[in-house]
Amino acid sequence: MSKVLVVYWSGTGNTQAMAEAVAAGAKEAGAEVTLTDVSGAGAVADYEYIAFGCPSMGDEVLEESEMEPFFTEAEGKLSGKKVALFGSYDWGDGQWMRDWTKRTSEAGAQICGGEGLIVNNTPDDNGLAECKKLGAALAGM
Repeated sequence: MSKVLVVYWSGTGNTQAMAEAVAAGAKEAGAEVTLTDVSGAGAVADYEYIAFGCPSMGDEVLEESEMEPFFTEAEGKLSGKKVALFGSYDWGDGQWMRDWTKRTSEAGAQICGGEGLIVNNTPDDNGLAECKKLGAALAGM
């Protein structure tokens, strides 16, 4: 059984809803799942499968006070891990996710699906279904 960590930052609840759906998909696929917001997250080194969630902020960057420092510290421990990325956005073209995917890949992680999953604003039923698929795919890597 795979152990999956789903860690996220959410300002409006959109990315939290996505994280809950990712966790549900991984559980349905048979994984043991730990779901936490970034402020309560522990070390990523204990997990082979990790899903990170963060919305696009400011000029298409990760949230800077909690998620960016957490992810920067985690980057050095991602080599060989299976990682899924997800988040919501309201503007821009997804550059924050392309940058995040590149950073994660360059850290030596295998990206689930080859890219991150983005949903515009509040995830609808289709967006939540995509999140569940992402969680299941991560658990099955």
